[in-house]
Amino acid sequence: MKVSFHGQSVIYFESKGYKVIVDPFITGNPLSDLKADEVEVDYIILTHGHGDHLGDTASIAKRTGATVIALPEALDYLSNKHGLENVHPMNIGGNVEFNFGKVKYVQAFHSNSFTEENGEIVYLGMPTGIVLETEAGTIYHTGDTGLFSDMKLIADRHPVDLCFIPIGDNFTMGIDDASYAINEFIKPKKVVPIHYDTFDYIKQDPKDFEKAVTEAEVSILKPGEYVEL
Repeated sequence: MKVSFHGQSVIYFESKGYKVIVDPFITGNPLSDLKADEVEVDYIILTHGHGDHLGDTASIAKRTGATVIALPEALDYLSNKHGLENVHPMNIGGNVEFNFGKVKYVQAFHSNSFTEENGEIVYLGMPTGIVLETEAGTIYHTGDTGLFSDMKLIADRHPVDLCFIPIGDNFTMGIDDASYAINEFIKPKKVVPIHYDTFDYIKQDPKDFEKAVTEAEVSILKPGEYVEL
Protein backbone atom coordinates (compact mmCIF):
# COMPACT_ATOMS: atom_id res chain seq x y z
CA MET A 1 0.00 0.00 0.00
CA LYS A 2 1.31 3.44 -0.94
CA VAL A 3 1.09 6.21 1.65
CA SER A 4 1.90 9.59 0.14
CA PHE A 5 2.94 12.92 1.68
CA HIS A 6 1.68 16.25 0.36
CA GLY A 7 3.35 18.97 2.40
CA GLN A 8 2.99 20.08 6.02
CA SER A 9 1.02 17.21 7.67
CA VAL A 10 -1.05 15.95 4.73
CA ILE A 11 -0.98 12.22 4.03
CA TYR A 12 -3.06 10.15 1.63
CA PHE A 13 -3.61 6.42 1.18
CA GLU A 14 -6.05 3.91 -0.25
CA SER A 15 -7.10 0.87 1.79
CA LYS A 16 -9.68 -1.74 0.85
CA GLY A 17 -10.63 0.40 -2.13
CA TYR A 18 -11.35 3.53 -0.07
CA LYS A 19 -9.46 6.81 -0.38
CA VAL A 20 -8.37 8.59 2.79
CA ILE A 21 -6.70 11.96 3.41
CA VAL A 22 -5.45 13.34 6.73
CA ASP A 23 -5.28 17.08 7.52
CA PRO A 24 -5.94 18.37 3.97
CA PHE A 25 -4.17 21.74 4.11
CA ILE A 26 -3.81 22.40 0.38
CA THR A 27 -4.93 25.93 -0.47
CA GLY A 28 -2.32 28.31 0.92
CA ASN A 29 0.19 25.52 1.46
CA PRO A 30 3.30 26.54 -0.51
CA LEU A 31 4.60 22.96 -0.49
CA SER A 32 1.42 21.20 -1.60
CA ASP A 33 1.42 19.37 -4.92
CA LEU A 34 -2.37 18.90 -4.81
CA LYS A 35 -5.32 21.00 -6.00
CA ALA A 36 -8.23 21.10 -3.58
CA ASP A 37 -10.83 21.03 -6.34
CA GLU A 38 -9.33 17.85 -7.82
CA VAL A 39 -8.89 15.74 -4.68
CA GLU A 40 -11.18 12.69 -4.63
CA VAL A 41 -11.57 10.96 -1.26
CA ASP A 42 -14.05 8.91 0.72
CA TYR A 43 -12.80 9.93 4.16
CA ILE A 44 -11.16 13.02 5.65
CA ILE A 45 -9.51 12.61 9.07
CA LEU A 46 -8.43 15.59 11.16
CA THR A 47 -5.89 15.68 13.97
CA HIS A 48 -6.97 19.17 15.07
CA GLY A 49 -8.46 22.41 13.84
CA HIS A 50 -5.61 24.83 13.19
CA GLY A 51 -5.83 26.32 9.72
CA ASP A 52 -2.79 24.41 8.46
CA HIS A 53 -4.61 21.14 9.26
CA LEU A 54 -8.31 21.89 8.86
CA GLY A 55 -7.37 23.40 5.52
CA ASP A 56 -9.74 22.52 2.67
CA THR A 57 -11.81 20.03 4.65
CA ALA A 58 -15.15 21.78 4.10
CA SER A 59 -14.81 22.32 0.35
CA ILE A 60 -13.50 18.81 -0.33
CA ALA A 61 -16.19 17.19 1.83
CA LYS A 62 -19.01 19.16 0.20
CA ARG A 63 -17.81 18.36 -3.30
CA THR A 64 -17.01 14.67 -2.81
CA GLY A 65 -19.45 13.69 -0.06
CA ALA A 66 -16.53 12.34 1.98
CA THR A 67 -17.11 11.40 5.61
CA VAL A 68 -15.24 13.76 7.94
CA ILE A 69 -13.81 12.14 11.08
CA ALA A 70 -12.75 14.48 13.89
CA LEU A 71 -13.37 15.48 17.47
CA PRO A 72 -16.93 16.67 18.26
CA GLU A 73 -16.01 20.35 18.67
CA ALA A 74 -14.38 20.49 15.24
CA LEU A 75 -17.33 18.75 13.63
CA ASP A 76 -19.82 21.04 15.36
CA TYR A 77 -17.88 23.99 13.95
CA LEU A 78 -17.79 22.53 10.42
CA SER A 79 -21.45 21.55 10.52
CA ASN A 80 -22.64 24.90 11.85
CA LYS A 81 -20.45 27.05 9.60
CA HIS A 82 -20.35 24.98 6.41
CA GLY A 83 -23.40 22.74 6.67
CA LEU A 84 -21.48 19.47 6.67
CA GLU A 85 -23.72 16.52 7.48
CA ASN A 86 -21.65 13.45 6.62
CA VAL A 87 -19.53 13.45 9.76
CA HIS A 88 -18.38 10.96 12.39
CA PRO A 89 -17.39 12.37 15.79
CA MET A 90 -14.71 10.60 17.84
CA ASN A 91 -12.67 11.41 20.91
CA ILE A 92 -9.39 10.40 22.55
CA GLY A 93 -9.35 6.70 23.40
CA GLY A 94 -12.13 5.91 20.95
CA ASN A 95 -11.64 3.16 18.39
CA VAL A 96 -13.94 2.68 15.37
CA GLU A 97 -13.76 0.34 12.39
CA PHE A 98 -14.56 2.05 9.11
CA ASN A 99 -14.64 0.59 5.60
CA PHE A 100 -10.93 1.24 5.10
CA GLY A 101 -9.72 0.12 8.55
CA LYS A 102 -9.71 1.14 12.21
CA VAL A 103 -9.22 4.64 13.55
CA LYS A 104 -8.16 5.34 17.13
CA TYR A 105 -7.68 8.83 18.49
CA VAL A 106 -4.81 9.28 20.94
CA GLN A 107 -3.51 12.25 22.85
CA ALA A 108 -1.19 14.96 21.60
CA PHE A 109 0.22 17.98 23.42
CA HIS A 110 -0.54 21.12 21.46
CA SER A 111 -3.25 23.78 21.18
CA ASN A 112 -6.39 23.62 19.05
CA SER A 113 -8.46 26.49 17.69
CA PHE A 114 -9.46 28.22 14.48
CA THR A 115 -9.08 31.95 13.91
CA GLU A 116 -11.91 33.47 11.89
CA GLU A 117 -11.34 36.25 9.36
CA ASN A 118 -12.65 38.80 11.89
CA GLY A 119 -10.05 37.65 14.42
CA GLU A 120 -12.46 35.61 16.54
CA ILE A 121 -10.79 32.53 18.01
CA VAL A 122 -12.95 29.40 18.08
CA TYR A 123 -11.97 26.59 20.47
CA LEU A 124 -12.05 23.22 18.73
CA GLY A 125 -11.43 20.66 21.47
CA MET A 126 -8.32 18.66 22.28
CA PRO A 127 -5.51 18.14 19.75
CA THR A 128 -4.89 14.52 18.84
CA GLY A 129 -2.74 11.94 17.18
CA ILE A 130 -4.26 9.13 15.13
CA VAL A 131 -3.58 5.40 15.01
CA LEU A 132 -4.76 3.92 11.71
CA GLU A 133 -4.96 0.15 11.36
CA THR A 134 -5.10 -0.52 7.62
CA GLU A 135 -5.03 -3.65 5.50
CA ALA A 136 -1.27 -3.17 5.05
CA GLY A 137 -0.23 -2.24 8.59
CA THR A 138 -0.48 0.32 11.37
CA ILE A 139 0.13 4.02 10.79
CA TYR A 140 0.69 6.43 13.68
CA HIS A 141 0.22 10.07 12.67
CA THR A 142 1.27 11.93 15.81
CA GLY A 143 -0.38 15.18 14.78
CA ASP A 144 1.16 18.37 16.09
CA THR A 145 2.69 17.56 19.45
CA GLY A 146 5.51 17.94 21.88
CA LEU A 147 7.39 14.98 23.28
CA PHE A 148 5.52 12.86 25.84
CA SER A 149 6.35 9.49 27.35
CA ASP A 150 2.95 7.91 26.65
CA MET A 151 4.03 7.63 23.04
CA LYS A 152 5.63 4.43 24.27
CA LEU A 153 2.31 3.23 25.67
CA ILE A 154 0.59 4.00 22.37
CA ALA A 155 3.23 2.05 20.43
CA ASP A 156 3.15 -0.83 22.93
CA ARG A 157 -0.61 -1.11 22.45
CA HIS A 158 -0.38 -0.68 18.67
CA PRO A 159 3.04 -1.66 17.24
CA VAL A 160 3.74 0.92 14.56
CA ASP A 161 4.72 0.06 11.00
CA LEU A 162 4.81 3.63 9.74
CA CYS A 163 5.01 6.85 11.76
CA PHE A 164 4.55 10.44 10.62
CA ILE A 165 6.12 12.83 13.12
CA PRO A 166 6.70 16.61 13.16
CA ILE A 167 10.26 17.95 13.22
CA GLY A 168 9.68 21.66 12.59
CA ASP A 169 10.30 22.86 16.16
CA ASN A 170 8.83 26.17 17.42
CA PHE A 171 5.21 24.89 17.31
CA THR A 172 5.92 21.15 17.73
CA MET A 173 8.78 18.81 18.47
CA GLY A 174 12.05 19.64 16.84
CA ILE A 175 14.59 17.15 15.54
CA ASP A 176 16.06 16.32 18.97
CA ASP A 177 12.74 15.44 20.59
CA ALA A 178 11.30 13.79 17.48
CA SER A 179 14.30 11.51 17.05
CA TYR A 180 14.17 10.68 20.77
CA ALA A 181 10.48 9.79 20.42
CA ILE A 182 11.27 7.45 17.55
CA ASN A 183 14.36 5.84 19.09
CA GLU A 184 13.10 5.46 22.67
CA PHE A 185 9.30 5.35 22.58
CA ILE A 186 7.69 4.54 19.23
CA LYS A 187 10.33 2.43 17.42
CA PRO A 188 8.37 2.06 14.17
CA LYS A 189 9.57 0.12 11.18
CA LYS A 190 9.50 3.28 9.06
CA VAL A 191 9.22 6.99 9.85
CA VAL A 192 8.51 10.07 7.73
CA PRO A 193 9.28 13.58 9.07
CA ILE A 194 6.49 16.13 8.56
CA HIS A 195 5.47 19.66 9.58
CA TYR A 196 8.66 21.44 8.52
CA ASP A 197 9.82 23.95 5.88
CA THR A 198 6.28 25.17 5.13
CA PHE A 199 6.92 28.48 6.91
CA ASP A 200 10.03 30.33 8.07
CA TYR A 201 9.31 29.46 11.71
CA ILE A 202 9.70 25.74 11.01
CA LYS A 203 12.65 25.55 8.63
CA GLN A 204 14.64 22.37 9.28
CA ASP A 205 17.04 20.04 7.52
CA PRO A 206 15.42 16.58 7.54
CA LYS A 207 18.82 15.01 6.91
CA ASP A 208 19.70 15.91 10.50
CA PHE A 209 16.65 13.96 11.65
CA GLU A 210 17.67 11.01 9.48
CA LYS A 211 21.13 11.00 11.05
CA ALA A 212 19.68 11.08 14.57
CA VAL A 213 17.26 8.18 14.09
CA THR A 214 18.69 4.74 14.83
CA GLU A 215 15.55 2.66 15.45
CA ALA A 216 13.62 3.07 12.18
CA GLU A 217 14.04 3.39 8.46
CA VAL A 218 13.72 7.09 7.60
CA SER A 219 12.01 8.22 4.39
CA ILE A 220 12.35 11.91 3.56
CA LEU A 221 9.53 12.58 1.14
CA LYS A 222 8.99 15.48 -1.19
CA PRO A 223 5.32 16.44 -1.69
CA GLY A 224 3.74 13.83 -3.93
CA GLU A 225 6.18 11.08 -3.04
CA TYR A 226 5.16 7.98 -1.14
CA VAL A 227 6.42 5.22 1.09
CA GLU A 228 5.34 1.58 0.80
CA LEU A 229 3.56 0.04 3.76
